[in-house]
Amino acid sequence: MPKLIGEGHLFLAVPPLYRLTQGAKSIYARDDADRERLTKTGFSGRGAIEVSRFKGLGEMPMRDLRDTTMDPARRTLLRVAVARDDDARTADTVERLMGPKPEARFAFIQERAPQARELVDI
Repeated sequence: MPKLIGEGHLFLAVPPLYRLTQGAKSIYARDDADRERLTKTGFSGRGAIEVSRFKGLGEMPMRDLRDTTMDPARRTLLRVAVARDDDARTADTVERLMGPKPEARFAFIQERAPQARELVDI
């Protein structure tokens, strides 16, 4: 995997966070700011706009996943990169999160829980 990442061949497909629907028209928003912008500019002034928030890919209907995350013409891809001087730290993090020791994952989460409050929508 390090060679694929180093040569720029690994990407993450980014699903939208929201589906906005008014009547038969649905559009997708990637984050809160995009949702606000599209709510104001993406629809006519008639009727309520229904907002659906996706909690993860497992909750996204297959049609929405196909239309947003899997469609090459409409998807958003992020290239995975590792800072050149950070290889050892990155390898340690991947091992802790994806390795065979659940206690390492638990410790990783516990160490970062205080900072996570700033990142999540509670």
